[in-house]
Amino acid sequence: MAEELFKVRPDFVASVSLAVLKSILDDLLLNKVLNDGECDALLEGNLIRRDKARTLIDTVRNKGDDASWKMINYLKKHDPELIKKLGLPTQSFKDAAGADGSSSSKISTTRKNKDEKIYPVTPESMKSRVALLITNITFRDPQKNRAGAERDEQNMERLLRTFGYEVVKYRDCTGKQIDEAVLDFSMHPKLKDTDSVFVVIMSHGRRGHVLGVNWNHKQTKEEATEKEDVFFNDNIFKHLASDECKELENKPKIIIIQACRGEGKGTVFTRDGATEELECDYTSASDDHNMVEDGMRYMHKEKDFIAFLSCTPDTVSYRHPVKGSVLIGHLVDVFNTYAREEHIEELFRMVTQRFEEVDLKYGQMPNKDRVSLTKNFYLFPGN
Repeated sequence: MAEELFKVRPDFVASVSLAVLKSILDDLLLNKVLNDGECDALLEGNLIRRDKARTLIDTVRNKGDDASWKMINYLKKHDPELIKKLGLPTQSFKDAAGADGSSSSKISTTRKNKDEKIYPVTPESMKSRVALLITNITFRDPQKNRAGAERDEQNMERLLRTFGYEVVKYRDCTGKQIDEAVLDFSMHPKLKDTDSVFVVIMSHGRRGHVLGVNWNHKQTKEEATEKEDVFFNDNIFKHLASDECKELENKPKIIIIQACRGEGKGTVFTRDGATEELECDYTSASDDHNMVEDGMRYMHKEKDFIAFLSCTPDTVSYRHPVKGSVLIGHLVDVFNTYAREEHIEELFRMVTQRFEEVDLKYGQMPNKDRVSLTKNFYLFPGN
């Protein structure tokens, strides 16, 4: 949690009011996170509100994760709008799981321990959690740059770390580099002891694949024979399948892909730019390649997978050039709010429901795909 505070430090300093700051300070003093001397020094030694805020957040985060988590809770109590704006988690995986690994969710530990329909999660396995995060932002063709994707990357990394995952992060990869990253991830030393993995890929896309940063459909005749710069989504399932990755056998593998799957759309969109309009994560492509049948060519065996795609086939995904993708925004909010109570499939359903209730006008609808989970997976201890 100390790292989470550090990441939002500039925005906190700029936004927190003096009244909220003093209320947080009172709570920190009452609960012995800070002593009288530290409080007096903070208030009397800094004349400007920003300096008080800067000193407070630095003092607390330097005391470690427990102190940082308490400050986040006090901020939530006194200014819930600010904590939402900062994107801070509303729970920590340690807090939700309990120091001894006990779950505070409505699904009791006793039930989880005895329920063979739930994937086993223990405090020990949570210490070995690892996730892969790949974000393409800057492309060789500047017109394809994905404004706002930096926020998606930040929000997803923060979310995964909140749930105890070490994040292996890549940015601006070609299709080949994405494939190599997934392959390297399949050999990560922590996979032996982890209870689950996340693989998150965010880029432009078409049906069945995402685009590498060198992709350009405006090829000359001389370039037309070169292989397109793409990564086929099937390769995730191939590299992490039981026959290729023994360490992940019988363990949940959660795949999240933020990318268009075609050009169909329910409304108009604007090109990348600093506007308040949503933009499309679609990059128009040649019709030379028939991708419609790719979904029928699964030659490998797979189990314990669930993929969550940002839109239905042949349609687009939307992204705000400042706030980031619509999908990632809803996903982070739902997971932060309900992850200690619901299993992964229900969490994804709740994200999908947000699009029906809030974003119907855009015509985007995320969906679960290739679900081969044999049990329910909760992010917190169950066995």
